[in-house]
Amino acid sequence: MRENWKDCIGEFKNYLKIERSLSDNSIQAYLRDIEKLHSYCEGLPTALMPQDVTLNHLSDFIKWLDIKNPRTQSRVLSGVRAFFRYMMIEGKISENPASLMESPRPGTRLPDVLSINEIDNIILAIDLSKPEGQRNKAIIETLYGCGLRVSELINLRLTDMHFKQEYITVTGKGDKQRLVPLNQNTIKQIEFYLQDRNRLKTIMDKNILFLNRRGKKLSRIMIYTIVRDLCEVAGIKKNVSPHTFRHSFATHLVQAGADLRAVQEMLGHESILTTEVYTHIDRIHLKETINLYHPRARER
Repeated sequence: MRENWKDCIGEFKNYLKIERSLSDNSIQAYLRDIEKLHSYCEGLPTALMPQDVTLNHLSDFIKWLDIKNPRTQSRVLSGVRAFFRYMMIEGKISENPASLMESPRPGTRLPDVLSINEIDNIILAIDLSKPEGQRNKAIIETLYGCGLRVSELINLRLTDMHFKQEYITVTGKGDKQRLVPLNQNTIKQIEFYLQDRNRLKTIMDKNILFLNRRGKKLSRIMIYTIVRDLCEVAGIKKNVSPHTFRHSFATHLVQAGADLRAVQEMLGHESILTTEVYTHIDRIHLKETINLYHPRARER
């Protein structure tokens, strides 16, 4: 039986959710790419069903997208490969047309990192006289002190906080949980914020740690807005997002000599290769130090 695109994409979505345990954001990214392939195949002079797609069709599809960024192109190819791999597993096709597709090789792009002084300036830019001031300070301290993703931060629950043991339970990608240590300063700022939180007239999301003034969970966009506004006040010209604090957390640990496996565990990376990017940043830091302070370098 030849299945149509709608049925295949719907079943693929269930596969990603149930068998692969991917997050909603990852699933939506995959589905967007497959919908693009669907639109391309239906727009051909002779419309193609999923079972009709060949390697040549996929190559023409990539050219049709006209994507200049190698990383974006690699992401699209990853989604296409996952779709046809699923089709093979389910026996819907006998050969995988995406198996021979080669991804472009993008150069290593090192993430932006804040210096310790820049982070201090961002924290000093917080107006603690405002109702949301202490909350925002606790948010920045948690982002930097624990190296959290935005989604992990906004979903932190009161029951995830273990102040006496000095760690938090973080639910990361694929609903995988990990333990991340809490430093004393982060604990102190969260405890100060909890005093303000307890004074909210209405609390809708009772177990969520960080709330807006209506007592509801903060959105991802709100965290980005908080970071952007604070960087503007602090005069930080770098391209800073909430994720920059995660990069800074890891980079500063590696620079101080932290074990890479420990950093990997705290960040929740599945592969050590993902964490190793911070060793490249560290090497750049060391080279800059040599150029700035070594007598022979200064002589040049």
